[in-house]
Amino acid sequence: MEWLDQLPLGTLAIGCLLLGFAPFFPEPHIWEKLKMLRAGTLTRAIDIFDLLFHAAPFLLLLLKLVRMGMQG
Repeated sequence: MEWLDQLPLGTLAIGCLLLGFAPFFPEPHIWEKLKMLRAGTLTRAIDIFDLLFHAAPFLLLLLKLVRMGMQG
């Protein structure tokens, strides 16, 4: 997990804002895919990949914050 320690926190935050919430209009993909997941309509492979793609920056940021909390 050394590679995660080397990632700057600001870069991950920008990644969350840009990739995590893209496209901004009419609604972010991650929000659309989370609504589909809740409704049980997230079944196509492309939609699952899209959810994982847009959620990746948030997951990395969460992992980094947890790791920082355990070290500090």
